[in-house]
Amino acid sequence: MNRFVIADPGRCIGCNTCLAACSAAHEQRGAQKAPRLTVTRTATGSAPVLCRQCDDAPCARVCPVEAIRLEGGAVKLDEKRCVGCKMCALACPFGAISPSGTPMSGVAGVVMPEARRPAGLDPILAWDIGVKTVAVKCDLCEGSDTGPACVRVCPTNALWDVGTGTLARSNDMRRLATASARGPALPLALEEHD
Repeated sequence: MNRFVIADPGRCIGCNTCLAACSAAHEQRGAQKAPRLTVTRTATGSAPVLCRQCDDAPCARVCPVEAIRLEGGAVKLDEKRCVGCKMCALACPFGAISPSGTPMSGVAGVVMPEARRPAGLDPILAWDIGVKTVAVKCDLCEGSDTGPACVRVCPTNALWDVGTGTLARSNDMRRLATASARGPALPLALEEHD
């Protein structure tokens, strides 16, 4: 099982602090500054949506250039290798991959009008003239000694980093709680004679 970041929608207040921290952390490393997560809002609340680092990784299976690979307990994306086909975003069952790009305006003296798209258009359907789109997804802030930036900055502790040890402890506690609620287990022979 891979390590991933999980969100508790009951604690999320929709403040977008996680988005800002994610964007800043990746821009600092020279990667696309687009956040690697989104915050979904409904009438009853909000919740961050992140890559679940799937063991079977449908996104990796459909990538035509192998820009997405399972490595070291995570699903890693090589932005330099990505060709922007958006197949991974379509294959992701959680909607955790988004296309993003940097406009060419000002790069090497290229002057282009600022790219525009209709306000409500889904990024998977959109394209902008002069923008090379690449996939962006949670990389667990790879290379950071302090772990995922979104987890560190969340003011309500709605996000936490989950590793295999964390899940094993959680499952053990759940089993123990279930067993305690049922009461002491009696041997089958004793239950029949009561």
